[in-house]
Amino acid sequence: MTLHKFATVNDRRVFYREAGDPSLPTIILLHGFPTSSFMFRDLIPLLADRFHVIAPDYIGFGHSDAPPVSAFDYSLDNLTAHVAGLIEELGLTSYILYMHDYGGPVGFRLFTQNPEAVTGFVIQNANAYMIGVGDPAAQIFLPLWAKRDAASETAARSLLAAETTKFQYQVGARDIDAVSPDNWTHDQALLDRPGHDAAHLNLLHDYQTNVALYVSWHRAFRTHGPKTLIVWGRNDPFFVPAGADAYLADLPQARLVWLDAGHFVLDENAAAVAAEIKASFAAP
Repeated sequence: MTLHKFATVNDRRVFYREAGDPSLPTIILLHGFPTSSFMFRDLIPLLADRFHVIAPDYIGFGHSDAPPVSAFDYSLDNLTAHVAGLIEELGLTSYILYMHDYGGPVGFRLFTQNPEAVTGFVIQNANAYMIGVGDPAAQIFLPLWAKRDAASETAARSLLAAETTKFQYQVGARDIDAVSPDNWTHDQALLDRPGHDAAHLNLLHDYQTNVALYVSWHRAFRTHGPKTLIVWGRNDPFFVPAGADAYLADLPQARLVWLDAGHFVLDENAAAVAAEIKASFAAP
C-alpha cells in the first residue's frame, strides 16, 4: 500500500509518498519537470516488496506548498534543501537515489553534500553532461542563460504550455495509447496555477547552476564510485543518449540499459525498470 503523507520542512509543507517496510533498503524517487511524485505511481508498488520507498514532491510541485516567488527562492539549491530536510525529518541515513530530469540536479547535490549516505544511483534521463542536452532543451536554456529578457522568457514559456507537457510524455513512446492522459492533465493543472509560471521560469534560469557544478559532480562520481544503474529512454529529444553514455567515463562500472522510450519511460516500462532496480540493488 502506498501512503500519502506531509511533513513540515523549513516551515513549508512537503508532500511525499511512502511504501514498503522501513527496515528494507530505502530508495528515494526524485521526479522531473513538469511533474511530481505522481510520475512514480505505478513504480512504487512494484518496488515496495523489496524496498522502503520515499517519493517527495519538491516545493512548487505536486501537493507540496507552492508559495509565490515573492515568498520563496525557486532555485535548485533550495529545492534540494527541502528534500534534505525531509530526509533528516524521516531519519534516513542510507538510501539509493532514483533521479529523473530535475531529480538529477537535486540528487547530485544531495550526493555531494553527504556521499556516505548514498548507496547507489538509478539515473533515468537525468543529465550531468552538456553533451546530453538535446537541441529542443538547448534552444530554451542557452538564450535564457545568456540574457534573461522578454524574448528569452517568451521562448521558455513554451515549456509550460499544455501541448508541450503532452508532447514530453508522448514523444518517443512505442505506443502513445499506452501513455495515460492523467500524466499531462495532472501536471498542467498545477503548471497553470495563477502566477506560478514565474516560479518555473526562475528554475529554468537557475538550471545553469548545474552546468557550473558538473566538474565537481564528475569528481565525486570518480572518488566515491556509487553503484549505478542507468535506464535511459533512447528516443528522448531533450536529454539525448550521449548524456547516458557520458556517465560511463566517470562511473565505468555502471550498468546502462536502453529503453525504447522517450523522456518519460514509466507508463510503458515500469515493470522492466523495477526488475532492473531489484536485480541491481535488492538484498538477496
